[in-house]
Amino acid sequence: MRVALVHDWLITWRGGEKVLAAMARRFPDATIHTLLHDPSDMPAELKARRIHASPLNALPFATKRHRWLLPLFPAAAQTLDVGDVDLVLSSSHCVAKSVRVPKGARHLAYVHAPLRYMWDRYDDYFGPGKASLPARVAARVSRPMLRAFDVATNARVDAFLANSRHVALQIAERYHRHATVLYPPVELDRFVQGPLGDGAGGYFLCLGALAPYKRIDLAIEAFRELGAPLWIAGTGQASSAWLSSLPKNVRVLGQVPDAEVPALLRGARALVFPGVEDFGLTPLEALACGRPVIAFAGGGALETVTEDVGVFFGEQTVPSLVDAVRRFDAFERTFSSVAARVRAARFDEASFIEGLDAAIARVFGGSPQRASG
Repeated sequence: MRVALVHDWLITWRGGEKVLAAMARRFPDATIHTLLHDPSDMPAELKARRIHASPLNALPFATKRHRWLLPLFPAAAQTLDVGDVDLVLSSSHCVAKSVRVPKGARHLAYVHAPLRYMWDRYDDYFGPGKASLPARVAARVSRPMLRAFDVATNARVDAFLANSRHVALQIAERYHRHATVLYPPVELDRFVQGPLGDGAGGYFLCLGALAPYKRIDLAIEAFRELGAPLWIAGTGQASSAWLSSLPKNVRVLGQVPDAEVPALLRGARALVFPGVEDFGLTPLEALACGRPVIAFAGGGALETVTEDVGVFFGEQTVPSLVDAVRRFDAFERTFSSVAARVRAARFDEASFIEGLDAAIARVFGGSPQRASG
């Protein structure tokens, strides 16, 4: 089978790119098509692949200021020529699922979120204080066009896969289409090679991109009140206000090399996960290391973390998170690192590939799937 892989952009190494890497391992001869490509942050296995980028990639600032280019993404997506293939497999949180598909080919779209920046996450990225005034104006002007494009081009997709039930509901709401849930794979081999974590470092940990919706600000304020050690690992577009007046018990590590992440997780008492994620691989990575999770009870965390391996808080407020951390002391006495690792093992790559192959078999046997009702 001749397969083309399509991904929004390859300029960071995060959850969506890890899903793409698993797809690429399944189809080692497939060419990857993307809007923007910066190989500097990619693992060797992707650097070695044939990757075709859109004309936007020639702009000198494109990979550093990609959100400035959002109004141009629909046109750029139309320039991607996937060639003469049987299957287009897209990995999309923006416009990858809108790629043109050759006559006779089938299109299976794996959706991390429907056009994340223009639907549910708009205020997180373009609300007051979240972006420059020109960027906010451009986003506001282009938002109706981008939404209309997103909805209209879902007809190019034969079948949808969603990375969680949370996203499947969004697909039904936005596109009136059915999506089969296929959870992303966690890199178990990477996180289980060492011993089970014991939290010996004594710190709580926030790990990942410092995007606004991650609510690192909530964690900082909660731990300001608690006085317990909180370490923050990652970089991103976090407001400078978050990091300008940190309490002494909060430590910012910046970007931690991938090779050091497992040890960092093993040393933590718990991963603190205060945002609403479409899925969120980081809690599973913590569980694979044998460490528990303190998570907001919303989004994908409700599908990965269970009450025997984590503590939930019900409101995205400082008092609610403070209460969860205080309840964690009692929870910690009965927590099993082995149970955490067993939970993570349910999301292995073999299960992901099995589900992907089943979806591909279905897409060649039927017409586009529509949401019922």
